[in-house]
Amino acid sequence: MQLPPDGHGSRSRDLDPAAVLDRDPRVLLDPRFLGPLHDELWATLGPEEAPVALRQIGLLHGLQDAASAVERLGHAHADAFALPLVIRVRRPPGPAAGLELVGSWPEAREASARLEFGLGAHGPACHLSAGYTSGWLSGLLDTDLVAVETECAAEGRGPCRFVAREASAWRREVPALRWAHELPLSVYRSLVRERARRLRGATLEEPAGAIERGSACVHLWGPVMVMPFGGPDEALRALELLARDPGARDVSVLVVDLRDAVIDEAFGALALEQIVGSAAAWGAEVVLADPSPLSRRAIEALEHPPLLVAKSLEEAVASAFQIARAQRCRI
Repeated sequence: MQLPPDGHGSRSRDLDPAAVLDRDPRVLLDPRFLGPLHDELWATLGPEEAPVALRQIGLLHGLQDAASAVERLGHAHADAFALPLVIRVRRPPGPAAGLELVGSWPEAREASARLEFGLGAHGPACHLSAGYTSGWLSGLLDTDLVAVETECAAEGRGPCRFVAREASAWRREVPALRWAHELPLSVYRSLVRERARRLRGATLEEPAGAIERGSACVHLWGPVMVMPFGGPDEALRALELLARDPGARDVSVLVVDLRDAVIDEAFGALALEQIVGSAAAWGAEVVLADPSPLSRRAIEALEHPPLLVAKSLEEAVASAFQIARAQRCRI
C-alpha cells in the first residue's frame, strides 16, 4: 500500500472545540462552502497548518455525528452522518495487525471543490473528509482509528480512497506519518462524550451541531460571521455584543440567517436597517439568508439594502467567503 507523504508538518493548530462543534457539519461539507473554506485557511494559516486544522475540524464533527448516531439507534434518521462513505473491513496480514477498514468518498466533494475553486491538489486534498471519517469510525467503534487518504480525485487518480487503521498501528508501522500520530483522538473523544451527555435532554430532531436559534452570533471562519435573526430584540442585543467584541473588526461579511423569521415593515425592518448600518460602520457587507416570502416586501423597502439575498444558509455562507476573497484581492 502506497501512502501519501507527510508534507504538511505536524504542528497542531489551536482550535476552540466548542466553537467548532457549534457549526453545522452539513454546511462544512457543502461543496459550495468547501472551496472557500480551503482558500481561507490556506491564506490565513499557510500550507503546513491548514491541513492540520481541517483534519481536527473534521475529527470533531465526525465524533459528534457518531455520538448522535449511537444515541439514535432504533430510530429512522437519514441524517445520522453528513459525509457519504463506502466502507468494508479488511484483515491486514500479521498476527498483531489489528482492525483495518478501506473505503472511499464516492462524491469526492472536497477534492472537486478544491479543483473548482482553482486551488490545485498539492497532494491528497481531502483533509476535512479524512478527519471526519476518523472521528466517525472512532466514535462508532469506540476505538482510536485514523483514516488516511491513499488516492485523491484532485490528483487525477480516480476516486478518493482511504485506509483506516488503529492509531497505534500507524504509529508502529508508518512512523513518518506524524500528523496521524498527533491527531488528538482520545482528548476529543472525551470532550464529545461529555458534550453529548450535556445535550442528551435536547430533542432528537434538532442536530447538536446546528446553529441554535437562541444564540446571538456564530463566528465561522476569519472574515465571515453568521447572525441568526430571532426577532428585533435579539438582533439588537446581538449588535450590542458585536459592538463590544474586538474580534468583530476582523469580520468583513455578516450573514443574517432569516429562516423561520417574518420581517414586518415596522420593528423587523428597523432592526435589519440597524444591522446593515452597524456592519457598514465597521466596513462589512451584509448577506441575508433564506428570507420568507412574507419578509420580501420589508427587505425590498430597506433604505440601505444588503449586498446579496441568498435562498439558503449554505448558499449565503459560500457566497460570503467568495465576497471575502474578492475583498482580500482588492487590498
